[in-house]
Amino acid sequence: MAAQALYLKWRPMTFEEVVGQEHVTYTLRNAITTGRVAHAYLFTGPRGTGKTTMARLLAKATNCLADDPATRPCGQCRPCLMVNEGRFLDLIEIDAASHTSVDDVRELRDRISFSPNEGRYKVYIIDEVHRFSGAAFDALLKTIEEPPDHAIFVLATTEVHKVPQTILSRCQRFDFRRIPVWQIVERLWQITQEENLQVEQPVLELVARQATGSLRDAITLFDQLIAQPGEMLTLEMAQAILGTATSQAVQDLTGTLIAGDTAGGLDLINQTLDAGTDPRQFARQIVDYLRLVMVVQTGGTTLAEAVVMPDVLEAIAAQAQVFPRRALLEALRAFNTAAVEMRGGWQPQLPLELALLESIEALDVSPQPSLVSAPRQMVASPQAGPESQPAQAVQTVDAAGVDGPSLADIHARWRDVLAGVRQQDRAVEALLNSGRLYGVEGYIVVYQMPSDTLRGRIEKEENRAIVENVLQQLFGKPLKFTTRVQSAQSGDQTPEAEDLLANDSVVAFTVNELGGKIKRIRKSKE
Repeated sequence: MAAQALYLKWRPMTFEEVVGQEHVTYTLRNAITTGRVAHAYLFTGPRGTGKTTMARLLAKATNCLADDPATRPCGQCRPCLMVNEGRFLDLIEIDAASHTSVDDVRELRDRISFSPNEGRYKVYIIDEVHRFSGAAFDALLKTIEEPPDHAIFVLATTEVHKVPQTILSRCQRFDFRRIPVWQIVERLWQITQEENLQVEQPVLELVARQATGSLRDAITLFDQLIAQPGEMLTLEMAQAILGTATSQAVQDLTGTLIAGDTAGGLDLINQTLDAGTDPRQFARQIVDYLRLVMVVQTGGTTLAEAVVMPDVLEAIAAQAQVFPRRALLEALRAFNTAAVEMRGGWQPQLPLELALLESIEALDVSPQPSLVSAPRQMVASPQAGPESQPAQAVQTVDAAGVDGPSLADIHARWRDVLAGVRQQDRAVEALLNSGRLYGVEGYIVVYQMPSDTLRGRIEKEENRAIVENVLQQLFGKPLKFTTRVQSAQSGDQTPEAEDLLANDSVVAFTVNELGGKIKRIRKSKE
């Protein structure tokens, strides 16, 4: 006889055992205690978060024979035991994926009028309800709107947008959330203790991250990894089976992106793949990690806390502070493309290497050779000439070996510069968002503006003084601020577009950081 899968063996039998959905269990238990159970519920959320399990618990609780409603489901009475064993006749589960026609719904509607066989209520659980056809939804509508007193409907779906509004408006909706990593780890640890398994703690964290918020996926994946009783399951064994890289490898690769270290990044990619990591899985890990860096960088630390452990979050937060926004977005796009396009090519590392190169080029910074032929020279990146890339960044090198902060240093703290300027004058911040950082010449920060008009505004003595004051406070050096005008090859803006760029920081960020263009300006009648 085949062994029972762990996710079935450890399916919650009471509301207290449900993980990560306290907002749902609290409301349903109150409804049962007060006798205000609704006739129709809609459970929606990602797969493996407990929708069907919660529906079965609701069926047990409404038919439980315990005297105290607060203790339902008790798990001891006859209806509870029959539901656990899958032989309770008044619990009808319907898979909408294989019963999509209107005839199936009509058959259900004809049978619903019959009284329950063994319990108080007949509970209908319709899983993946979004798979119903339009005619099937129409046939279901009247039944859900006015069901018999003994009938309760629970509709479950992962794609609630496909459910008609007429159905939604007649159900109490509960949104199931992805389960945080730490709660999945706790549940897996409980399973290891009860099953007498020997597992290293990092293995549980790896499985929890791979599950992306789905407890069922986590338990299934863990079931796959379980070794012989008494044998220790190590992190190296788990990574070999799953084909994943270590979190440190992903962090290190992100570090090479920030530093613009092409050689180091290429070596790291090849070393990781040579160690047995699946290239597509590695690409997905990088995308997941870069997404979290973006989330933390934009203020979504709470969201990141739900999917990573504290030590990893600390590393993400540190890298989010120094990763230029535009380069981060380009890196996300590049590695996401690599993950999608990677389908067993004869050189599996190539998409990752191309993504690395594209991401580092987006930094607009490359390592510069030391020049000693002149006291001070402005060195342009060798990747392209002025004709092909008029907005090429520059970095000054001092022959004596003493120079101001590097362009990478300025890039890393430019968000702080903008924040400091915003505190003093939001109009000056809007002007800065209209241009872009161009280079550093000694102690002079060179900024590029799209037109003479905008350059004239930012070059006003009081505006320039604000920027220089913030730069000096952040870097502790007497930095100066100067501007240049973007060459004509990159396109001139109309006066109306220049005003919009100068006064609207959102538009300025879209144009200068995300590569957008202003095609036309339409004024509202107001």
